[in-house]
Amino acid sequence: MPAPVADAAWPGAAGDVIGSGERLLVVLPRPGDTLQGLAARFLGDAGNAWQIAESNGLSGEPVAGRPLVVPLVPRNPLGITATGMQTVTVLCYHRFGAGNSKMVVSPARFEEQMAYLADNGYHVVRLADLQAFLAGERALPARSVVITFDDGYESVHRHAFPVLKKFNFPATLFAYSDFIGARDALSWPQFEELARSGLVDLQAHSKTHRNLTERKTGEGDEAYRKQIDLELQTPRAVLENRLAPLGVQVRQFAYPFGSANEAVLDAMQRADYELGLTVTAGGNAFFAAPLMLRRTMIYGDHTLADFQARLQVQRPLGRP
Repeated sequence: MPAPVADAAWPGAAGDVIGSGERLLVVLPRPGDTLQGLAARFLGDAGNAWQIAESNGLSGEPVAGRPLVVPLVPRNPLGITATGMQTVTVLCYHRFGAGNSKMVVSPARFEEQMAYLADNGYHVVRLADLQAFLAGERALPARSVVITFDDGYESVHRHAFPVLKKFNFPATLFAYSDFIGARDALSWPQFEELARSGLVDLQAHSKTHRNLTERKTGEGDEAYRKQIDLELQTPRAVLENRLAPLGVQVRQFAYPFGSANEAVLDAMQRADYELGLTVTAGGNAFFAAPLMLRRTMIYGDHTLADFQARLQVQRPLGRP
């Protein structure tokens, strides 16, 4: 984020900045200026448009000639208010299509859910943005939500990906490497298309999808630790070796069945994973443990009301 300087030193902004300080600027928008354009110009990131909107109570675009406050420092990076604290819900999906399995969400229902987010003031952010929030490096807009997919089913590309593109929503897909290209899984060309889109981050979900907290019959301590390391390291190597030219870096891991224990967490730290995700429902506040993040499963039999009830974006103070 640029430090405030004299008006004339702001490139391309001569005549726009009418006041400046250490924490904010006062700007006169020009005809045609948008919140995203102003955020890109003064904050270095169009994605910070929400900060300008919240600071000025705007629900639409700025009016030319009407002064705007541009905050150079987030007003509330931890998301704490007098009545509660901000939490970020991480949604978890698996498959899309027809069928009675609770793990399968119909394409129409998924689009209805995404439309609800878009129409009701929710902000879909990247998982990496949540990581920066937990590290105290980035504030997130109120009502922030993260979208994730587990396993790597082809139906994510066929049914969910077009909806993400329609709403310009980012998401993270966690793949287990033994599944890639098998049965009804994503193919490598589909992985490449997802990576090129800039909307879908590709991350790890183990090698074989075994429950990492359960030992196989006769598996001793050393063999168990080696198998955990294999499950953590193989998907990273497979994804990065194939997709590194597309900028894919694997630093996030979704635990199969959402399960982790001390041995798994130790292996996660040795492998330099930065985020680990469970399937324990609920929102993540600023103090959430990065290697034990909560995720909320969305099932095929959930109604829109069920979906709404699972969007935990605020937690009253004093509640665990």
